[in-house]
Amino acid sequence: MLRDSTAPAGRIACAGPLAAWMPRFAAAGAALPLAWRAGADGAGTADASEPLPVDALRSFVQALDLIGSRYVEPVPTAKLMENALRGMVDGLEPHSHYLDKDEYAELNINTTGKYGGVGLETEQRGGFLRVVAATDHTPAAAAGIQPGDIITFIDGVTTSGMSMKDSVERMRGMPGTRVKVSLMRPGQAKAIVLTLTREEIKVPSVHAMLLEPGIGYLRVSHFAQDTGEAATDELDKLKQRAGGELHGLILDLRSNPGGVVGAAVTLSDDFLERGRIVTQRGRVPEANHNYDAGPGDLLDGHPLVAMVDGGTASAAEIVAGALQDHHRAVLVGQTTFGKGLVQNITPLQGGGALVLTIARYYTPSGRSIQAEGITPDIALDEVRLSPLDAAALPHEADLKGALAHEGGTRLVTPAGVADLKPDELARMVQSDTALYNSINVLKGMISAASASTG
Repeated sequence: MLRDSTAPAGRIACAGPLAAWMPRFAAAGAALPLAWRAGADGAGTADASEPLPVDALRSFVQALDLIGSRYVEPVPTAKLMENALRGMVDGLEPHSHYLDKDEYAELNINTTGKYGGVGLETEQRGGFLRVVAATDHTPAAAAGIQPGDIITFIDGVTTSGMSMKDSVERMRGMPGTRVKVSLMRPGQAKAIVLTLTREEIKVPSVHAMLLEPGIGYLRVSHFAQDTGEAATDELDKLKQRAGGELHGLILDLRSNPGGVVGAAVTLSDDFLERGRIVTQRGRVPEANHNYDAGPGDLLDGHPLVAMVDGGTASAAEIVAGALQDHHRAVLVGQTTFGKGLVQNITPLQGGGALVLTIARYYTPSGRSIQAEGITPDIALDEVRLSPLDAAALPHEADLKGALAHEGGTRLVTPAGVADLKPDELARMVQSDTALYNSINVLKGMISAASASTG
C-alpha cells in the first residue's frame, strides 16, 4: 500500500437551504465536471470529458432534503454527507473506502504502532466479516483463528451489516479485558465460540531463527514501513550466527495480508541481483512506477524456499511473484489470495482520509494476479498428523532371530548453532507440516546445489 500526502481534492461549494440547491445545479449542471482531482498545487482540476449527471444530483439533493425534514429523528447534515461519501467509495470495489478521523488513526497504527486487541486482520466480503490473517503471537493466533474464518458474532452482536469501524471498535479494548467471538469455518457445520483476552498488540513484522545449522527461517507477517530494513537486518544476523553464510533460507509469507509496497520491494531486492521487481500501472502518470532490483543478493545465490497460502496477499504477492518469475525461489504451499491492486491514502479536510485503488500491479513477467493469485511451484495442502506411540511400533531388533548390530559409526547430525532443538523439530511434523516439508524441499535444493558445484 503506497502512502501519499497529496492535497485534498477540489470541492463544489454550495450555500443556502437544501431545497434551494436544485435550481442552481439544474442551471449550472451542463458545465459542471464529473471527475475532480487534485492538481500539483492542490487546486481542483476538472476532466470535462463527461458532464455531471444532473438528474442523479437532483435525486441526491432531494433525498438529503427529505431525510433532513421528514426522518423520524433528526440527523446532522454533516453525518448524512459522510454516510453518502462512505457509500460512494465503498461501492467501487472491496479495497477502496472512506476513513473518518478515528479510522485513519487506526490505519496508522497498523503500520507504525501498537494497540489493545486480539490481533485480527479482517475484511468485509459479501456482507460477511472475513478473517484475512491472525497476527503472529497474539490471542487470535494462539486461539487458532485461521484465514477464511467468518466472524458471525462479537460479544453476542451479529456482524451482519456491521461496518468495519464498528467491528474493529468491538474487538479492540483495554489489555486484560475479554471479547467473545463466534466463527464459522469452511468445511465445519458447527460454530466455533472463543473467548479471547485482549493484549497490547505490538506489530513486529519480522521474526527470524536458525532451524538447523546453516538453515535460516525468516517470517514476515505483514509489510510495515520498516519491514524491509528489519528483514535485511535479521538476514545479516542469521548469517553471522551461521558462521558468515547461510546454506539456505525459508521465507515464510503465509497469512501475510500485505501492506507498504516499498517494504515489499526492499525485501525482494534482498534476494535479487538485477531485473524488474514489480510494475505498477494506473490512469494517471503519478500512479505509474517500475521497481527494479539493484546488485547484491544477501543469500549469495544459495537456495531459497518461499512459503505461501490463501492468506498471502497484496504486497506479499509482489514478493512471491518477483521471486517466482526470476526463478530465485521455489514457492511452496497454496494458491495466494489474488490482490493485484495498489491503494493510495490521501488525507481529507476534516481529518479523515480516502483509501483509493489507483493502480494494478504486474509481476516481472507481466502477469496480473488480480482475482487469480499465484500458483505455487509445489502445492501442499494443510494437514494435521496425529502422533503415534513410537514404542508401539515394531523395529528390526524386535523380530525373532534378527541379526545383531556389527558395529561401525552412526550418521551424526552436523554440529552447529540452531534455535530449534531436535525434539522441537520432530514435533514440527505434527504442528506445521507445511514448514517441515518446506525444510525437506530446501535440503534437497542444497544437496543438488552442492552436487553441481562439487
